[in-house]
Amino acid sequence: MRIAVIGPTHPYKGGIAQHTTELAHRLTARGHDVRIESWSHQYPARLYPGQQRVDTPEGTPFAATAYPLSWRRPDSWFRLGRRLRRRGPGPGSGPGSGSGSGPAVDLVVLVVVTPIQAPAYLGILAGLRGGPAVLALCHNVLPHERRSVDEPLISAVLRRCSAVLVHTEAQAELAGRLTGVPVRVAEMAPHLWRPSAAGSAAASVGLQADASAAASGGEANPAHRLLFFGLVRPYKGLDVLLRALAQGPAEVGLTVAGEFWGGVEATRDLVAELGLAERVELRPGYVPAEDVPGLFAAADVLVLPYRAGTASQNVDLAHMHGRPVVATSVGTLTTSVRDGVDGLLVPPDDPAALAAALRRLYEPGVLAALRAKVSPPDTDVAWERYLDAVLATS
Repeated sequence: MRIAVIGPTHPYKGGIAQHTTELAHRLTARGHDVRIESWSHQYPARLYPGQQRVDTPEGTPFAATAYPLSWRRPDSWFRLGRRLRRRGPGPGSGPGSGSGSGPAVDLVVLVVVTPIQAPAYLGILAGLRGGPAVLALCHNVLPHERRSVDEPLISAVLRRCSAVLVHTEAQAELAGRLTGVPVRVAEMAPHLWRPSAAGSAAASVGLQADASAAASGGEANPAHRLLFFGLVRPYKGLDVLLRALAQGPAEVGLTVAGEFWGGVEATRDLVAELGLAERVELRPGYVPAEDVPGLFAAADVLVLPYRAGTASQNVDLAHMHGRPVVATSVGTLTTSVRDGVDGLLVPPDDPAALAAALRRLYEPGVLAALRAKVSPPDTDVAWERYLDAVLATS
């Protein structure tokens, strides 16, 4: 089958770009003729207060990738859809080049990232009208921080697709309110950075040490350090974690590593207000992939104090490094973290409950018991199920 995946990929960073790239690799491994159609300019810098691109890939780049889309060029949106509907990719663009009477592809996977890009999605879909099946792959049907225009914009996109794929039942219910096309659910398959031969040897050694420590039940002496990892946004509840830390075990510290949405100043002020300056390390900015193993190795657990959420790859990332997870009971965290087995679950937006969980974590034997039950994600099996859901649209 000829498949076009439209979405972000390297040099764009982050989980969605990683997922898009891994999806293309996995579909190709199944024998399909796949290409990624991506963005030369994804959206204005003022709409994303952080680093959009990286020099070092966060995984293995997908060779058959073109960058025809730009937010600056509305004509590029319709042109891509028309090209995929009417003829194969242009000269030098990979398999299927040239012209033909049928569609260039049999299936288009449209990665829906944000309502901000809805005009571009609609332009692409207009060009595709009457052509191949289109699957809208929604990581989040609507943003966690919503505007009044978001629902009608996303509804307009989803109604013009052949089917919608989401990652949780709650998201399926939301999508079903916005469109009448079939909505399917598939648990998000892990798309995790792993050290490559060209990457850091030290990172590879760190992963092996993490796996060994998890298998043996963890270190005898805990580090008394927590990790909050990834893009810091209000819905992720870092402020809740800081208030819980102030109420929790006094000997426990916290490392916060990731970009801060809208700046770090408010967090620094809260750290000072709570008297946590000596216990909290803020590492604002993009975290290079080669630094990730060291961050997990220096921490006892990963904490995900989300106020809301759908799915998070950070649970799989923590488990890959042999670390338990303390999380809130939102989204897929309720199933990906086994309370009292390989992590602890608490209600969202509840500093007191989170503080109690931190105290429990450092009771004798608890941390070691949780670490002993951590197992790395079964990536291949998860992806086989996920690909079946994607290909059901064709």
